[in-house]
Amino acid sequence: MYKHFVFDIDGTLIDTERTGVLSLVKTVEELIGTTMPYEEAYGYFGIPSAKVAPMLGYAETERFGARWEENFVELSHLMKSFEGAEEVLAAVKSAGRTTGCVTSRSRYEFEKDVHMQRLVRYIDHIICAEDSEGHKPSPDPMFAYMRKAGCTSPDECIYIGDTMHDFQCAAGAGCDFALADWQGRGLQGIPARYHLTDMNQILDLL
Repeated sequence: MYKHFVFDIDGTLIDTERTGVLSLVKTVEELIGTTMPYEEAYGYFGIPSAKVAPMLGYAETERFGARWEENFVELSHLMKSFEGAEEVLAAVKSAGRTTGCVTSRSRYEFEKDVHMQRLVRYIDHIICAEDSEGHKPSPDPMFAYMRKAGCTSPDECIYIGDTMHDFQCAAGAGCDFALADWQGRGLQGIPARYHLTDMNQILDLL
């Protein structure tokens, strides 16, 4: 039985794909001067901006990250909670489990999200990009969660996310992983223990 249910945010609790991808496209166009196709930009979805900038050959990491955050907030009207997210979080809490979020978002991005402001009442522990030295796919964010939550064994934890980086973060920390495939993208080569296509399937893991 899992005692800790830990959630990614983007693509798992909140449908932020268009906001995240289009804000990156806009940032690349503004700072690098090239047009990045949507599907190419999607490949960076869920990776901290501090890592994306050097991956794109842009040296001014802080400037890139700050502008991406500004564009993300500007396009935040495109975001919405996935159907059933609030009800599932409430049910997990009611079942006596500890809940958490491990996200690549900065604390600024997290606090600016009006959708998360509704869900945060159901979340016990939150790990943002500033809270660990390494970032996904490193297991450092999950280790940070376990320390904060007082989780003594990775077997007690399940991480629910939607990308390979989420899986690698969980696997590196020794935790089970459930793939949140709400968008119907399939397994994408991710060797998840659980493949979830409906939010309510999370309740089957209680």
